[in-house]
Amino acid sequence: MSDISSRNFGLLIAYLIPGFIVIWGLGQWSPEVAAWLAGADGAGPSIGGFLIISVASIAAGMTASALRWAIIDTIHHATGLHRPEWSDVFLHERIKAYQWLVENHYRYYQFHANSLIALAAAHVFWRIATPFGPSSPWLIDAGIIFIDVVFFLTSRNTLERYYRRTADLLSEPRSQQHPQ
Repeated sequence: MSDISSRNFGLLIAYLIPGFIVIWGLGQWSPEVAAWLAGADGAGPSIGGFLIISVASIAAGMTASALRWAIIDTIHHATGLHRPEWSDVFLHERIKAYQWLVENHYRYYQFHANSLIALAAAHVFWRIATPFGPSSPWLIDAGIIFIDVVFFLTSRNTLERYYRRTADLLSEPRSQQHPQ
């Protein structure tokens, strides 16, 4: 079996982990999903159950990513964080460096922003299963909101770094820039 490469790790943190957060939250509300997670005898999932959970987590992670694009990216761009213009002309000769930026900046952005969406969804599923009341676990609500704020701020920071460093990488070298 091959080792986890930076590319595998990037995909794991960008999609699988946020997707599992959604599946776990869904399991708080859905007995069927809870059975996937607990296994038939409560001893954990079987090999088949593990496969179902993995595929469902990837699908949920991809869905969280689509929601991230529609919501979080829009908020970041509306509040002053804009994708800079860069030239794909230099991409071919700088592809290794670009891939490094994706794996070391953009994948972390995806993890934080996708996890924000996933945790919010899991919180909704958990809240449906655990309605508010006099003995409501409000500290859990406060903790989830705090973590989501941290995920939002971290996603903004990692996206800004990715944009800035990719713009530096794919900009025309200063010696070749045309005077205005």
